[in-house]
Amino acid sequence: MKKKQAVVITLLTLIVILLGILNAQRYYIRFDITKNKSYTLSEVSKNLYKEIPEQVTITYYVSDKLVKMHPVPGEIEDLLHEYAAQSKGKIRLFVKDPVKAGVVVSVERLGIQPQQIQTVEQDQASVATVYTGIVIEYLDKTEVLPVVFSLDTLEYDLTSRIRALVKDSERQVGVLVADADKSWTNDYQYVDKVLQKAGYKVRQLFKGDEIPQDLSAVFVFGGAEDLDDWDLYRLDYYLQKGGKLLFAVDGVFVDSRSNLQARPIEDKGLIRMLETYGVRIEKQLVLDKANLTIPYQSMSMSGMVQVKLVRYPHWVVVLSQNSNSKHPLTARFDGLDLFWASPLTVNPPAGVTADNLFSSTKEAWLMTRDFVTNPDMEAIFASEAGKTKGQYTLGTSLTGTFPNYFRGKAKPVKEGSQESLPDMPGEAKPGRLIVIGDSEFPTTLVQYTNSNQNLEFLVQAADWLSSDNDILSIRTRLPATGRLNKISDPIERAQAILMAQLINLVLIPLVVIGYGVFRNLRRKAKLQSREAQNAVSA
Repeated sequence: MKKKQAVVITLLTLIVILLGILNAQRYYIRFDITKNKSYTLSEVSKNLYKEIPEQVTITYYVSDKLVKMHPVPGEIEDLLHEYAAQSKGKIRLFVKDPVKAGVVVSVERLGIQPQQIQTVEQDQASVATVYTGIVIEYLDKTEVLPVVFSLDTLEYDLTSRIRALVKDSERQVGVLVADADKSWTNDYQYVDKVLQKAGYKVRQLFKGDEIPQDLSAVFVFGGAEDLDDWDLYRLDYYLQKGGKLLFAVDGVFVDSRSNLQARPIEDKGLIRMLETYGVRIEKQLVLDKANLTIPYQSMSMSGMVQVKLVRYPHWVVVLSQNSNSKHPLTARFDGLDLFWASPLTVNPPAGVTADNLFSSTKEAWLMTRDFVTNPDMEAIFASEAGKTKGQYTLGTSLTGTFPNYFRGKAKPVKEGSQESLPDMPGEAKPGRLIVIGDSEFPTTLVQYTNSNQNLEFLVQAADWLSSDNDILSIRTRLPATGRLNKISDPIERAQAILMAQLINLVLIPLVVIGYGVFRNLRRKAKLQSREAQNAVSA
């Protein structure tokens, strides 16, 4: 009887396990133990159905071969199913293999191109062609994520694009490269790519152009020596009408294309206009002990070319602990690398609120004259450190109704043109500003220093300027990296490396050896005890 009961219990247990496996895709529980709940759908995404009048269709085109080879497509599908489950019927989900469904041509026409990955089957290496992309459809409008192979920004990409489709609003960022020696295609090409990847349409603006009010935000890079009153009037008018702008402007010019000669900026009006808004960009350089190490080529006494690694305090590493964690823009701040940055003095006028975004460390100092930037002359970099050591503001945000820079002034006139500027509005609308004392941080220098976080910051800046704080909150929940090479503070990095070495090379081996010695001594003690008992019984 007991044997029959055991067999029945075993069979029932196996049946329960089998049913559980079969229903695992339908009923499952996930525990998200990440600090920012990075893998749990955010409230804005859960409540997205309230903004959707008609049904949204999401189609995940993924090759079956890729699903069998890698776990990420399954995780992506889980997230998409969660969107559908939370939408109360407003979001439909389809998962298709383009090849099996016979829609390869139409899928590629939408922009989802095949990707080649290396595979190993039966000890044979081969290259497989796979698809992994998402199409979002609402009424007669379509948004496409051409390549999806990560969860890192997927929720942000989906929610922001669904909202834009439903609202029938195109997220556009205008970009004005205002320095005469720089161009959009040569110096800021990575900004273009990262903004478009985040779902923004990028519109290049030129000096003197009218700035459309329907732009979500406008980025102004440089221009203190090149923007005249006509250009500044355009910017001021846009702000008075409720515009949102980011200014990345130098206080000191450094010739990065030749010999790194530096001099104070000869302001044509932009720095004075920003001071009217509440921020003065000082004509000084911030140097910091938290800085980048760069390879530098020099000539030795014998005429040999030498390449050495040098600490370059002019290239400041802005640490996450020196950011404003309460501000939506810097709530999850991965840091910034700034190249020849100038400090900011913030004094907001009535009606404007200012928030410090990030600062240098307390070990920073200033270079206020005789701007020496050549890495070969590091011996005199700290000549003013004794008098100027301290923490300096490097980035700030301002919100409110800004004063009109041209109040009481005649409207600028363009020589040789009949074009006239519009009158300033009688009453200013609330606007937003971000000011950073460095125009170089988004340039192609980011490739040289591997400063991808600079580009990510610009996407977050566009989100905040666009007033999509809830969308921005999704990005702040991304999982934070904990790699040692991401610790920028040299002292903290050295301490972390030393601790890791002590634990891995000393503590763990000592624990293993100690346990082995303990087991050996215990075995010997038992053996001696047994021998003693045998001797007594004999």
